Amino acid sequence: MSCIWIVLSTKFCAFFPITSGTVRTLTVDDRLPKSNFQLSKGDSVLIPFYNLVHNTQHWSIDPESFAPERVLDGDKNYHPYALFPFGSGHRQCIVQALARFELKVIIARMLQQVTFGDGGPKVNSGGTLTGLTMQPKHVGVTIGFS
Repeated sequence: MSCIWIVLSTKFCAFFPITSGTVRTLTVDDRLPKSNFQLSKGDSVLIPFYNLVHNTQHWSIDPESFAPERVLDGDKNYHPYALFPFGSGHRQCIVQALARFELKVIIARMLQQVTFGDGGPKVNSGGTLTGLTMQPKHVGVTIGFS
């Protein structure tokens, strides 16, 4: 596994999803196991990607930390659907191999020509703004082109 993909899958693809979630329409009646809440056929259910990947119940390694060992050694103690940046099953992204390749090429080319400087701890305090897409709340990076 390449270093670029380890970084991308550890932080960007997995833990900062592009969209806030996806909606599925139920094809059968069902009941939520813990709350016993009744779901009916035809109901729409929102699957919140960000909440899934940041829920500490699903991970033995802190989901907020940058931990390449999650991908290298494999944090095997998570639910298989707690992390699926390209979807799963028959609805998974059919061009995910191309998307992964394009991400690697873009990052590699960018890193060859750009120098980054840190804006400091107050500027890079974290957090996200959530709308149709997710974006960082505070970003303080200086960029120099070589």
